[in-house]
Amino acid sequence: MTRITSKTPVVGFTIRASMTFHPTQAGTYEAVLPALQAHGFGDRWAFRGKYPDGKCYGMSETQIEQLYREADAFLNVTGAQEIRDEHLAIPRRIYVESDPFASQIKVAKGDAGMIKTLAAHDTLFSFGENLGASDCDVPMEKFRWLPTRQPIALELWESSTHGGDTFNTITTWHNKGKNIEWRGETWYWTKDREFEKILDLPKLRTVKFELAATVDDEVKALLNRHDWLQTSSIGISRDTDGYRNYIQQSRGEFTVARDQYVRPNTGWFSDRTACYLAAGRPVITQETGFSKFLPGGKGLFGFKTMDDILCAVDAIESDYEGNCRAAREIAAEYFAAEKVVGSLMERAGL
Repeated sequence: MTRITSKTPVVGFTIRASMTFHPTQAGTYEAVLPALQAHGFGDRWAFRGKYPDGKCYGMSETQIEQLYREADAFLNVTGAQEIRDEHLAIPRRIYVESDPFASQIKVAKGDAGMIKTLAAHDTLFSFGENLGASDCDVPMEKFRWLPTRQPIALELWESSTHGGDTFNTITTWHNKGKNIEWRGETWYWTKDREFEKILDLPKLRTVKFELAATVDDEVKALLNRHDWLQTSSIGISRDTDGYRNYIQQSRGEFTVARDQYVRPNTGWFSDRTACYLAAGRPVITQETGFSKFLPGGKGLFGFKTMDDILCAVDAIESDYEGNCRAAREIAAEYFAAEKVVGSLMERAGL
């Protein structure tokens, strides 16, 4: 869980970060510290274990408490941080939701815990940019949600390498425990249901397709029968360099989206997919309603059917370099951190 509070300007404001991780996240401290130091945080960070005998690294407990007293705002990114008494000293508390649908359904069902959590914040943002629209099937009760999207530091994604020969994505094949019952229907969180609808894709075009997903032998055999390449996502995602290199060396991204984003037409867009665009890699991704807000047809393609996918592959292959340039241009125009964070802070009244 990450708490980010603003005090001095960096990208329109500067940040100090204090993070609370559960001890079961092995190696978190060792993994996070080099990344923070590499990007100029120096002593402007803290790691505090919220569990018995949890230690504090970086800033001291006293410095963290002082930070809370002095900060202008608290960004609760992904809503993973519970609001504690010490956070109430911060004048503005901003909730940034990465996964639309679940929290809105909980509110509609009268979930007291979720309602209390959201009510503890002054302003609510969601990556579901279509929430509240007439064509979005997500209930909007009690709270006002403002649209935002994932900020990307474009300079970290500049790529001089030519795209590879394989469309890929980094994903989870199957998730448990997050399906939602609503209005007599099941709304699914897992991606395997969506991939299974288009398993024949690699047989229909000569370009290669790969899933970086950790799967069991049965799923691996299923993918192989349909000519999908497969590799483990764990090693690729172990550090930022490996993750970035995998994306930069791809031909582009092909991926699906979860049913909870797609069927209600939330307008959600993936942070990983935004990274492919920033790396200048064309993207073919399942339509969630995002095409109302982002340009498509070159560099970025939303699909609903297999025919849509095949047309997108053909369009990319007919002008690969042009689609790479268009992908980077979309990232610069719509996901640049200065624009996205600046807009969020302005609309939050900061």
